[in-house]
Amino acid sequence: MKEGGGMKRRVLVVDDERNMLRLAEMMLDRIGYEPLQAAGAEEALAVLQSKRVDLVLTDLKMPGNMSGIDLLREMRRRDLKTPVVIMTAYGTIKSAVEAMRHGASDFVLKPFDVDSMEVVLAKVFDLEKVKRENVFLKEELTLAREAQEIVGSSAKMREIHALIDRVAVTDASVLLSGETGTGKELLARSIHEKSPRRERLFVAVNCAAIPVPLLESELFGHVRGAFTGANVERTGRFEKADGGSIFFDEIGDMEPVLQAKILRVLQEKEFEKVGSNETIGVNVRVIAATNRDLRAMIRERAFREDLYYRLNVVNIVVPPLRERSGDIPRLVEHFTRKYSREWGKEVAPPSEEVLRALSSYPWPGNVREMQNVIERAVALSGAGRIGMEDLPPEIVHWAAAGEADAPGGGQAAAAPEGREGLDGAVAALEKAMIERALRDADGVKSRAARLLAISERNLWYKLKKHGIS
Repeated sequence: MKEGGGMKRRVLVVDDERNMLRLAEMMLDRIGYEPLQAAGAEEALAVLQSKRVDLVLTDLKMPGNMSGIDLLREMRRRDLKTPVVIMTAYGTIKSAVEAMRHGASDFVLKPFDVDSMEVVLAKVFDLEKVKRENVFLKEELTLAREAQEIVGSSAKMREIHALIDRVAVTDASVLLSGETGTGKELLARSIHEKSPRRERLFVAVNCAAIPVPLLESELFGHVRGAFTGANVERTGRFEKADGGSIFFDEIGDMEPVLQAKILRVLQEKEFEKVGSNETIGVNVRVIAATNRDLRAMIRERAFREDLYYRLNVVNIVVPPLRERSGDIPRLVEHFTRKYSREWGKEVAPPSEEVLRALSSYPWPGNVREMQNVIERAVALSGAGRIGMEDLPPEIVHWAAAGEADAPGGGQAAAAPEGREGLDGAVAALEKAMIERALRDADGVKSRAARLLAISERNLWYKLKKHGIS
């Protein structure tokens, strides 16, 4: 009855009879739980506010102002979601059923034995696990079905998939490197789905999207009263991922103080919730992704070298979309089909002219940018097929410039003297897109970063790179 990392589940027994408390304590200890005691509802509420409790086992009838049902009601009023099992005598089964209408998970009859107690509690914990996991499952199922389509099947991607097949069956940490929007999270999900951990949760953490003051609580959870606004106890991402995989997207944006705490979890396989000194054990597989040069950050003392080597057991470099143009037609077809369903429109795959324009474009925002472009095109399309008029101006202009540089409509000519070739053109386009986003955002950097689908820190880096003030 232990958690994946070796932590016993805690069961709070609430009863005014000392002998019943002692009996329940002995039974719980025998079947592998850690028992806690409370002699009444008020004492139980105090315990719930100060300690981690996984289940409440309460007598139905107790002297004083609060019965077992009153305790359950008060817990729900305080937004305490801990499951409750009612202990009741045979003659009060009707009251126990009434308690279940108020949110009790189950009931056990007095006098109870070890076997009946074990069966009821195991059933309740299994149900709670299903409830927790169901929050993730619908999204996970959709993403798992789409992952293979979105990441592509070009020669470079086939090499990556072959490497994933080899590493997925191990517990080795994986670091996915590459530009923003290349599909790194989908590859991380693919690793999880092909691993022995696929029956447990894949939990993603976007280190750039969660404000630094909240990230520690997101990762490790917190106890009630740990800080202002912590009105209820919270389960962190590590605890949710126990037995499964945790994915750190944009790990390079994580502050050094949190890097040290992540390193400790990887080394010791344990952590404490914010505001608590109780150790929780976890068993997770870590996958991380970054669009930054972590080695350069190590030299600048912005990223811990010891954490880097813990994460970088297997490194997979994901190529940008411009280096795997063979994937573009399949991606266009996939996104056209996806957004046709979502918008309730019958939109056919684009014409050859549109496909040529999309295939020639360098896609500085990679697959994520393409997804946005096709969603826009499907929404605007009124002729049943995506046309050039449905594409953003920068793609139309790029295609027109490419045709002008390709004599006779053949292969594009080599870069004329004075031009910088593809890399220079991509840099110019990136600069133009950033300047346009800044104009659209009235100069507000955080809003511009959201429009570009990159982190604010990444935007500051690019502003400096292109000399944009």
